[in-house]
Amino acid sequence: MQHIRFILFIFLGLQSVFAQIPQPPYNLAFLQNELASVYVDIHPDSLDLLLGDSLYSGHEFMATVSYQSASLNVTIDSIGFRARGNTSLASQKKSFKVDFNRFVPTQKFQGLEELNLNGEHNDVSIMRSYLAQQLLRSAALPAARTSYIKLYINNAYKGLYINVEHLDDEFLDLRFPGQANGNLWKCAYGADLTWWGSNPSSYNSIYELKTNKDSADFSALIHFIDVLNNTPASNFVCAIQDVFDVDLFLRNIALEILMGQWDGYAYNKNNYYLYQRESDGKIVYISYDLDNTFGIDWFNINWALRNIYTWSPGNQSRPLYTKLLAVPYFRDRFTFHLNDILSNIWNVSNLQTQLEAQQALITPAALDDDYKGLDYGFSDQDFINALQVTWGAHVKSGIIPYLQNRKTSALSQLSAYQALPNPCTIGLDENAATKGKLLFVTDILGREIDPSTKNCIKILNFENGTQQRVYEMD
Repeated sequence: MQHIRFILFIFLGLQSVFAQIPQPPYNLAFLQNELASVYVDIHPDSLDLLLGDSLYSGHEFMATVSYQSASLNVTIDSIGFRARGNTSLASQKKSFKVDFNRFVPTQKFQGLEELNLNGEHNDVSIMRSYLAQQLLRSAALPAARTSYIKLYINNAYKGLYINVEHLDDEFLDLRFPGQANGNLWKCAYGADLTWWGSNPSSYNSIYELKTNKDSADFSALIHFIDVLNNTPASNFVCAIQDVFDVDLFLRNIALEILMGQWDGYAYNKNNYYLYQRESDGKIVYISYDLDNTFGIDWFNINWALRNIYTWSPGNQSRPLYTKLLAVPYFRDRFTFHLNDILSNIWNVSNLQTQLEAQQALITPAALDDDYKGLDYGFSDQDFINALQVTWGAHVKSGIIPYLQNRKTSALSQLSAYQALPNPCTIGLDENAATKGKLLFVTDILGREIDPSTKNCIKILNFENGTQQRVYEMD
């Protein structure tokens, strides 16, 4: 049999390439094998205001919080406490934010300034956000740490909650070490990344600057949107890679599409962050708010079967998705990431085992949760069945059937990966002489591998501190 070998060299700094994101270890704020108990003590009058006239104001009331687990028992005074969310503010089972430095600026808990305690009122399993973040983590993408807690307010049990790491300076510092002081924008509903002109006031109500607020500097965001929308087709491939980490986005959006995340950028122009990485000034895409996934549906669309290459609404503009996939090289990279995730991460049997173990851990707290049924009538049996059984209404699939159906459907739609060269790559001979001795080789997840390994992307690490990506196939 004739063997055909070819090598695709991709140079860091010459284009946007997928660079694995460090995944910080779970600490005592994110217990994986135990449910901590979180006790919030707040004046009854403040609680009435928080749940009443001030519900939509975002006002934080002073309270005390106690965090109790087998390994840690700590009480922190003078914290801020409020309800959180958008449409979920109207739910019976509220979500809450604990802000440790609202009244004491230097105060933190386990390195965190805030806790996001989400009620997951529309998810009968209470596990979709958890699974989504686990998959992001497995794919070496920016992922929030999560854990489950039992919430008590003034000693009254409010139910089972998922604790989702807040996306802020501390989050960035752990994922982008040494380069975490750039601008971070939270992108709300309407953030379709279309061009609205050069005036920052056109953007600041939808793209909320969350770090470096005093600077009010939207120039990098506006430049990125300008390049995305207004660059001539002849220059687009190189220009967009100069300002945006394209490959990281393609991997991220591939996973979102597999998860059925319709409430993010590509379908609903909602729920994501953009971060300007300090090391190269490029914009990075970060997923956010992943509860409407794995079969949750409000549009009468079967997300497990929807085409992976035409995910966004056909009558609306989503340039970051549609323009990238219109480029053969980017579409091929998107195909690579889909195939890699489906082959190496989306193992339904392994995920089922993981989910069943997690469900067993949280079942006692979930069955004691009288709030879970107040919004949609979820029963104890509905929770127990949620991994396998379709509930109905907006919960169109059990999680396990969704995982299998999405994998089968995506594989049937997947184009052949061609390993197309990046049009912006410059010649190897111009760079090889400056790199020095090869020290070691890793895969895209950072695992050291034999330099002779074939049929995968390899990261070559040289003695001068540079890296080079190689795709070598037999």
